[in-house]
Amino acid sequence: MNAEMDVAMIDPREFGRLEGEVKALSAQVEALQADVKTLLELANKGKGGLWFGMSVASALGALAMWLIEHFARR
Repeated sequence: MNAEMDVAMIDPREFGRLEGEVKALSAQVEALQADVKTLLELANKGKGGLWFGMSVASALGALAMWLIEHFARR
């Protein structure tokens, strides 16, 4: 009997409004998920670029040190 009273107390307009809000929020969550995926891809590309840059800088530094040591001995 308590369940029947709860059903009778639900306002159809309020339920419809809430249902619309849930749909709108679901769309926003999907958009946020897409944005987060895009940001993650950019962060991964940036991290890869950083490591590539560090590798190039290390190689150039090692080459410069080798050249300096090689020609300084002569």
